Formats: sequence, C-alpha cells, structure tokens
Amino acid sequence: MTILTNFLRSLLLTIILSFVAPMFLVGAILLILSLIDYIPGLQGAGEAIANHILQFLVIFGSGTAFRGLFVISLTCGFVGGLFDTYAYYRCQILR
Repeated sequence: MTILTNFLRSLLLTIILSFVAPMFLVGAILLILSLIDYIPGLQGAGEAIANHILQFLVIFGSGTAFRGLFVISLTCGFVGGLFDTYAYYRCQILR
C-alpha cells in the first residue's frame, strides 16, 4: 500500500508542477518584455515580441490567449504525468 501512495503522491506533484511551469514561464517572459518597454529605444521590440507570443497563444486557444496558455499547460501536465508513470515503471523493473 505504501508503494501505491508514494506513486500517487509523486504523480500528483509531477502533474501539478508540469501544469504550472508553462504558466510561470510565459508569465515571466511577458513580464520581462513589459519591463523592456521602459528602456528607451527598445519599446517597439518588446511590444512586438509580446504581441507575437500572444498571437501564438491565440492559435492554441481558439481566439483567446489565456485559453491557449491553459491548453499548453494541460498538455505539459499530461506529458509530465506520463513521464512520471514511465519512470516509476522503469524503476520497478530495474529493482
């Protein structure tokens, strides 16, 4: 029973961290780009890159950037869960 609870705890933690990581990454990039807008001479570059990132997210979100970020985060969480399951399986075989 301990092995199952350890696996489920590890799986849940992996899924949560894999889901949150893309949100933090995109948020940090957009925050840095908004701070770049305050540097003279780089206002246009920061704004253009931020618009491209938001347009990329709109493609995955059927017209909404937040929904696109949510879809990408769900996909990363699913893949993280699959990877954790595979790693647990390999650990059990090699033991």
